[in-house]
Amino acid sequence: MRMISLLNHRGLAELAKTYGGLFHLKMGHVHMVAVSTAEMARQVLQAQDNVFSNRPATIAISYLTYDRADMAFAHYGPFWRQMRKICVTKVFSRKRAESWASAREEIDSLIKAIDARVGSPVNIGEMVLGLTKNITYRAAFGSMSQEGQQEFVKIMQEFSKLFGAFNVADFIPWMRWINGQDFHKRLEKARGSLDRFIDKIIDDHLKKRDNKNSQEEDNGAKVEDDMVDELMEFYSENDDSKSDPISTNISITRDNIKALIMNGDSV
Repeated sequence: MRMISLLNHRGLAELAKTYGGLFHLKMGHVHMVAVSTAEMARQVLQAQDNVFSNRPATIAISYLTYDRADMAFAHYGPFWRQMRKICVTKVFSRKRAESWASAREEIDSLIKAIDARVGSPVNIGEMVLGLTKNITYRAAFGSMSQEGQQEFVKIMQEFSKLFGAFNVADFIPWMRWINGQDFHKRLEKARGSLDRFIDKIIDDHLKKRDNKNSQEEDNGAKVEDDMVDELMEFYSENDDSKSDPISTNISITRDNIKALIMNGDSV
């Protein structure tokens, strides 16, 4: 009751004055722990990190990440370690970022666009947003074309809204009937849009894989890979990584690729 009419962080700060730096809250059926001092944060994030390593997932997050098929929300264990290894060594590595010629090309284009408008007002925020979208899209899918970019941006925006949307069923499951049907339809529509969009891109990359190898042999120059290319190195139609948790072979499915791409574009 003390948090009513207060912003979340202010309400928790008020409770911390009474109950200390670590206290328990129960929101419906969900148990939560509020941490508000440096010492308690050290205990949670360092000393007892294995206890608190798993991130809670709402109904929306579980559905939109294909039942935690990504790295951000996967439970700590062999599967999460495999996803992290792929991301750290291949997709988001420093070497990988520095090698993206596409990023440098987009930055050069932005500089030229600003230079061409010397003496005129320039909306830097809008231009930087456009730069970010272009770099992200090219890095993820290897396309210089603007075609499909706006569709992907809309998908990301809808995912972001659904991730943060309040759903009473997350806290009181038996109240799912209040807005459950409409909310689930929205989830299905969002994930269906992502499925259609990225499935087509994956199919295109599968078709282009042989052509790419032939092109490199003919020209002698390595063709730049995008994020999907990197992930396709571990692609398998069967989800062996979850069925055999002790396997040392890294294998990911289409659902993993989709979830990891949405992780990357949310960073």
